[in-house]
Parts: sequence; structure tokens; C-alpha cells
Amino acid sequence: MSGRSDPRTRQGGSWRDDRAWQAGLLIGSALGAAATVVGRRIEDRAREGLVDWPAVERIAIDRLRGAPGTLTAADLRAAEPAYLAAMERIVPALSATLGAELPGVVERCAVVDRAGWVRANTSAFEALIGKLESDLLDQVIPAGGGLAKATMALANRWITTRQLGFLLGFMGQRVLGQYDLALLSAESTPGRLIFVEENIRQTARTLGVPLGPFRTWIALHETTHAFEFEAHPWLRPYLASRLERQLTLFGSDAKGMGREALRSLGRALRGESAGEHWMESLMGDEQKRLFRETQAVMSLLEGFSDYVMDEVGHDLVPDVARISQRFHERRNRRTPFERSMLRLTGMDLKMEQYKKGEAFVRAIADARGRSALSRLWDGPASLPRDGEIAEPDRWICRVLDGPAELTVSPRPLA
Repeated sequence: MSGRSDPRTRQGGSWRDDRAWQAGLLIGSALGAAATVVGRRIEDRAREGLVDWPAVERIAIDRLRGAPGTLTAADLRAAEPAYLAAMERIVPALSATLGAELPGVVERCAVVDRAGWVRANTSAFEALIGKLESDLLDQVIPAGGGLAKATMALANRWITTRQLGFLLGFMGQRVLGQYDLALLSAESTPGRLIFVEENIRQTARTLGVPLGPFRTWIALHETTHAFEFEAHPWLRPYLASRLERQLTLFGSDAKGMGREALRSLGRALRGESAGEHWMESLMGDEQKRLFRETQAVMSLLEGFSDYVMDEVGHDLVPDVARISQRFHERRNRRTPFERSMLRLTGMDLKMEQYKKGEAFVRAIADARGRSALSRLWDGPASLPRDGEIAEPDRWICRVLDGPAELTVSPRPLA
């Protein structure tokens, strides 16, 4: 039998092969076009933002549903007169002690539940991260970066969204009050006072202190923050300029930071320290300088409010010494999980700010009298510098015993 095939068979097979090849080419082209369209759509979705903020809010609020002491909207409304009455006593006492009027603060306060606090702070976080998004998105997913990078960016957004939701849910069970100020807003509108009634009631119950005086004590702390900003209009732009510069530097330096950030986070969660906070370990020289300057100011703000809570509170809050003692003891008692979460969120810095700042303010008052504290608010040059919070004698020597004029503008940040 001959091994030669029928020419007609070869022609038919060639015809069929050509048809199959053409069909495959058409199908492949169609799939390629579809993949391009899908890739562009995924890339467009990835570039919508680094975080799904509605999901952050939903996740955080869902985590709070099982927290003890949940209140109804009627319960919150019923608590409002107690805070208004407390504020009507606090504001005149603060104005007399600190020598500044605080008009309108009483009308700008709100009693909220934990979910209300989350909603307010989700908006604040969104505004803050919005300052970074453009630069970070260009690094994470450059235009035309392709399907793989777009898919990875979406995965990162999914993870980041859930992390932020978890963190806001954690913090939402602990915050008692807040002076809510849009620091980076283009409009210099005054802040408002927020009282998280569910947490305040739960904390008073845990500490075994009467609710009414405890409310007044917390309101005194937050109203002092209002005094700090609203009686000294230079403070807000001073802090805003530093924060904006830090965000700009972070956005430009974020590429390639991921691995080192994970290592630093791991060390923080294990409680290991190399003499600086894990956030600081990711910063360049200028960022560290700005960070330390800002931390010194925040220590002053928190420490000054804590000092006022105790000093002015003697005339406003029954049994203030017992409330203060039990509250500060509670601050110092943290579970390992809480300590890890505080380090992760940076709230451990806030705890240090309370302690160091109050010691700094009290040392000045003890050395030179309460009247010397007014010099803290002369202007940017009178703020404590890096190292002075821990050594108040240096501030006293520089500000109280130094040149009389200290209201110069801060150095430019360009």
C-alpha cells in the first residue's frame, strides 16, 4: 500500500487548517480586545482610590454592635441637657482662669454613640488620606500599568479597607470625647465638641465614679482643647503646615517602603524598640524633624488639657481627685492586645503625650506660677521644641528668661 496521501485529502485538510487558524486568530483577537477592555476597567476601578470608605465605616460600625452599654437615639437626646448644663459652667470658669473668651462652644457640641464617632472620624481619615492619594496611586498603579498591577491594587484596597475598619472599630470603643477640628480644611471653621456617651457611661461604671461629675470632667478636657485652638488662631495653620509637609514627603517617599514598614510593624507589635517609634523609623531626616516638632506640640496640647482638668476641676467637679486617680490608673492598665493595638495605631504616642505634657506644664506652673503658662501660647517660637518637653527648665530659660519677643513666624517648610 502506497504511503502517498490523496491530494484531495491534503487540500481539504489544508483548507480546514486555514479556516481553523483564521478562526483562532479572530477568537484570540477578540479575547485580547476583551482583556484590554476588562484590564482598563479594572485599572479605572483601582484608580478610584486607595480605600473604600463606605466599607470602612460599615465594618467599623459592625464591630461595635456587640460593645456593652449600647444606647438608643432617645437615650442620647436625653443626655444632651446634662452636657449643656456642664458646658455653661465650664466655659465661664475656663475663660476666667485662662483669660480668653470662648463664644459659641456650648452651641457646637454633640452627644453621639460609638457609630456617630466612627462616622465623624471616617470623614476625617478620608480627608487626610485624600491628600496622599494622587501621589500614591501613581506609584501603586501608574497609568497603563496593566491588569496585574490593577488587580494587586484592588487587593491592597480590600485589605487596607478592612484594616482601617478594624482600627476605627477598636478606637470607637475607647474614645470618650473629642474636639473635632478639620485641621487641613481650606475653611478655617471652628471645631465642635463630641461626647461619646456610650463610652463615657461605660467607663464611669467601670471606674465606679458618679456619671454627672465624670461627664463634666471629660467636657472640661475637650473644652480646653477648644480654648487652645480658638483663642490662638496662629496654632491651627502652624500645625496644618507641618502636617501637609509631612504628607507631601510621605507621598513622594512611599515607593519601596512596604517591606521596611512590615518589619517595623512587626517589631512594634512585639514591643521591641530601637529608641524611636516604628512610624519614625520609616521617615527621612526632614520628616523626623517635623514629626518631633509636631509631637512636642501635641504633648503640650494634651498635657495642658490634663493639667486644667485637675486644677480647674477642683471648683467644678465633685471628688475630682478620686476620678482623676482612677482614670489615670485605668490608662496604665492595658492588656497585651491593647498595648499592641495602641502601638500599631500610634495611640501609644498619645498616651505618652498626656503623661509628658502634663509633667511639663505642671513643672512650669510650680517653678514660675500659673501666670507663666500664658507664655506657652505667645506664638510658634514659644512652643516647646524637641527635648524641652522632657526638660522644662530649658523652655523656662529660653522663653521666660530669654528675649521678650517670641512671636516670630515659624520657619518656612519649603
